[in-house]
Amino acid sequence: MKTLVIVDLQNDFINGGSLEVPGGESIIEPINVVIKNYDLVLATKDWHPKDHVSFASNHKNKNIGDIININGLDQVLWPDHCVQNTFGSDFPKSLNISNVKKVIHKGSEKHIDSYSGFFDNGKIKSTGLSDYLRKKKIKKIDYVGLATDYCLKYTAIDSISEGFKTRVLVHCIRGIDKKSSELALNEMKSKGVELI
Repeated sequence: MKTLVIVDLQNDFINGGSLEVPGGESIIEPINVVIKNYDLVLATKDWHPKDHVSFASNHKNKNIGDIININGLDQVLWPDHCVQNTFGSDFPKSLNISNVKKVIHKGSEKHIDSYSGFFDNGKIKSTGLSDYLRKKKIKKIDYVGLATDYCLKYTAIDSISEGFKTRVLVHCIRGIDKKSSELALNEMKSKGVELI
């Protein structure tokens, strides 16, 4: 079964969103084109409570971009984004989600962030994505979405470590920063991710 996972393509990460990925909206149309080639389409969503640990607004005297340590894990502080059941957490209207069979929510625990679609950042809890794919007997997965240098990278690398043959469609991803995106692509490649 040809499988596609769309990573975090949400309103807050595209044009006008609170944590806009430059050019994030430009991948919507290419994804709408490739989506037709897949038997199974899944999507991940950042799904944060209002008091999430990653929001700079929840930490006194801290700014967006600061890095703090929470339970031994480095945590980048972001603007409030993808708060559960808000417009920012929705898929863009122009994204064709009619074939999306399942949405995996991540980052819903208040005290820990989750860049990967498979686990939280401490690898304490699984999102259930692996189990779902294994039940469906999926061996190979293609990934698209946002952002190259964060959630897409961590999801693709965890996909490899979970034993799935993993490909990233480069024309259907965008990153926050050019340099960190290039490093992310090299890191993915070094771990066995195929860049298409």
